Amino acid sequence: MGLDLIMVLFLIGFIGSFLSGMVGIGGSIIKYPLLFYIPSLLGIGAFTATEVAGISAVDVFFASIAGVLAYRKDGYLNKRLIITMGTAVLVGSFIGGYGSILLSDKSINLVYAILASIAAIMMFSSKKENVLEKRVNQIEFNRLIAIVSAFLVGIGSGIVGAAGAFLLVPIMLVLLKIPTRVTIASSLAITFLSSIGSTAGKIITGQVLFGPAGVMVVASLIAAPVGAVIGKKIDTQILKAILSVFILATVIKIWFDFI
Repeated sequence: MGLDLIMVLFLIGFIGSFLSGMVGIGGSIIKYPLLFYIPSLLGIGAFTATEVAGISAVDVFFASIAGVLAYRKDGYLNKRLIITMGTAVLVGSFIGGYGSILLSDKSINLVYAILASIAAIMMFSSKKENVLEKRVNQIEFNRLIAIVSAFLVGIGSGIVGAAGAFLLVPIMLVLLKIPTRVTIASSLAITFLSSIGSTAGKIITGQVLFGPAGVMVVASLIAAPVGAVIGKKIDTQILKAILSVFILATVIKIWFDFI
């Protein structure tokens, strides 16, 4: 890798992880299109969809750890929700990550576009803010919906090297009615469990470029905790608006390339 590519990868990792720490996602919704388009656009390198998915999987693994550590002392981690959805998404993401070796680059991009489109629709669904009135671990939710949705998201996100938080967050907000602060903190923990499956699947099948992934990881470990600290100080409606805009922009770009 040249120095110019290393610098660009570091910036992509830093920006994506800063925003991911702030809004409670693993950052793949942001980093995937940046990795796929920016190096090629600048003429300093090019990654296939398979390579981008592999790099993203490893990067999200470390970015989610950093985000969880930043939130662990604030009391917003719902252990029952994390175990329920985390176990299901872990199994699904391993299946998707391992099986993605059978898919073409176009198919991987298509899966990403479909997942992001669903996330965009859910994020823009009209709903009232679910105010945190109970203690975090007393919050009730539908376990069946949580398990099934997390498993399906895991399969899709494992394919594209994501941890699925960009879809899990709107599911938790809209379908499970989890308060925003709890959603943001808990989704990072679920993202970490999901990334274990997708990362393992892609490493086993040789889909990871460890050099570029290492650069992204270093940036993530620096930026994710900073984003998490700032996110705690921002109004939840603004956080949801930021996430919605990024998801929508990504959806438009990905689908435009299919036309």
